[in-house]
Amino acid sequence: MRAAYIERPGPVTEIRYGDLPAPRPGPTDVLVDLVATTVNHVDTFVRSGAYPTPLPMPFVVGRDLVGRVVETGPGTAGFHPGDLVWCNSLGYDGRQGAAAEQAVVPVERLYRLPEGVAAATAVTVAHPGATAYLALFVHGRLRVGETVVVAGGGSNVGAALVAFAAAAGARVVATASPRDAEFCRRTGATEVLDHHAPGLADRLRAACPDGIDVYLDTSGHNDLETVVDLLALRGRIVLLAGARSRPVLPVGALYMNDRSVIGFVISHASTAELAEAAAAVNRMLAAGRLAPRAVVPLPLSQVAEAHHMIEQGELRGRRAVITA
Repeated sequence: MRAAYIERPGPVTEIRYGDLPAPRPGPTDVLVDLVATTVNHVDTFVRSGAYPTPLPMPFVVGRDLVGRVVETGPGTAGFHPGDLVWCNSLGYDGRQGAAAEQAVVPVERLYRLPEGVAAATAVTVAHPGATAYLALFVHGRLRVGETVVVAGGGSNVGAALVAFAAAAGARVVATASPRDAEFCRRTGATEVLDHHAPGLADRLRAACPDGIDVYLDTSGHNDLETVVDLLALRGRIVLLAGARSRPVLPVGALYMNDRSVIGFVISHASTAELAEAAAAVNRMLAAGRLAPRAVVPLPLSQVAEAHHMIEQGELRGRRAVITA
């Protein structure tokens, strides 16, 4: 089969495209023909070695796929040849990735694609959608009526955070560039603040007079010194980006108001958590509430180009849709 793969972690120039032996499913695996895959920032972290994780070599890159079932192992009840399915947890922790003509998916990581949902739509929102769900509800413990601030609401994960929080009955305030403001409102934000304009902290305080219940910064800037003071009693900050940031933490304001700072990376999610998130993503997909703003179609042979575009910031809100 044809695949995009590496033989060692490193820069984007390590990605090769060529023939590899076709995978074979084990007793609890499903063999899937690729329909579409994509590239997320986390794929570049795994490929480069920035996110250490066991990788079989040669290693097929890529985390997400939509595909069609070809063959099932005896322990994979519920899936049949021809089913359209998706997965967003390949390509790390010893599992081969998705950027190949075929992939083997453990049955506990495979989900049906809702009827009528396009593969290109599903594959682009599977990772940011699941990330948003877990950040908000598992780690952020979001409840109906609370106030959520999404810093970077125009990004892929930011848009999913806004959509999920709004659908759950939260009041959502997003920060974004002016060109992304209308997009954030369409996604579900009640109010959108220009994050480049001066006085953002004062504007957030005015927009959230009772304090912020859940704060998420998709940019990784993580200005905890400012944000902790803006939280409501028992407010939560969920950290999901900015591995190299070293912010100041105002400890007194944190512990004297029962506030908390929680770290979260989706690669540590359990299969039960991923399945819970997948069910929520499917509901949002079926309702038309999750979709990419724009896509860039690419063939499988150009996975390296997609990695390059991600790392250079060239996609900016668009998603690569890669087909075999």
